[in-house]
Amino acid sequence: MSDHSWSNRLRSAVRARGRLCVGIDPHPALLEAWELPASADGLEVFAELCVEAFVGEVAIVKPQVAFFEAFGAAGYGVLERTVSVLRDAGTLVIADAKRGDIGTTMDAYARAWLEPSSPLSSDAVTVSPYLGFDSLGETVERAVRHDRGLFVLARTSNGEGTGLQQATTPHGVSVAQSIVDSAAACNRVDADTVGLVVGATRDHGLDLSGFTGPVLAPGLGAQGATVTDLAEIFRDCRDLLLPNSSRGVLAAGPSVTALRDAARVLRDEVEAALA
Repeated sequence: MSDHSWSNRLRSAVRARGRLCVGIDPHPALLEAWELPASADGLEVFAELCVEAFVGEVAIVKPQVAFFEAFGAAGYGVLERTVSVLRDAGTLVIADAKRGDIGTTMDAYARAWLEPSSPLSSDAVTVSPYLGFDSLGETVERAVRHDRGLFVLARTSNGEGTGLQQATTPHGVSVAQSIVDSAAACNRVDADTVGLVVGATRDHGLDLSGFTGPVLAPGLGAQGATVTDLAEIFRDCRDLLLPNSSRGVLAAGPSVTALRDAARVLRDEVEAALA
């Protein structure tokens, strides 16, 4: 495995700055709370404050693409600059884009988020397998080729996903478990390129004991999950468990010092809980 592989870069970052992943989610209500205009200019200030607060404090930052996309080309410009500044500073970036399609369309999404020459190029991207896990085949190959990662939606933190994700497949396992098993099979070939998204807000009912890749666990804070839940809910996969908090940390803004302190305190609480 290359020293610059996604897995090695992630493990190195986690050793240095902990497992917490902090979201940059410029929700309209947060823009208002920070007394910023609901415009691309407000978006830019919001992102700049987050970057200043989080660089050097946390290993991973996850911009929520939709909140940038809502401002069209200007919003994408802010996102491009945000991703570039974070990565140049040595902070890993997971683009929370949740892309999922087939064929050349999915490959275009993969080029946008994983190709080094793309202005949106990130360290990893969230993707949906719900057009069939095999629809991600070329995306996995592109990620491997460029030492990037994928986080595949398996058991999400929203209640509406339960019926689909917990449905039983013809092989007698849940749909979500089938995604875990397919991701694990990929990683036996491609060195933990594929991670999972598994919500921290409920007992997920998954067997993760054979999964060696990273697990992004949204829901910490505003959605109700606490650091004390993590060790029990994810008892089989603590090593590369990446608990995610967005609104829980961002509520401390717009003060850079307060944002930085909130991220630092939560990071240390996560590490203590998972020790």
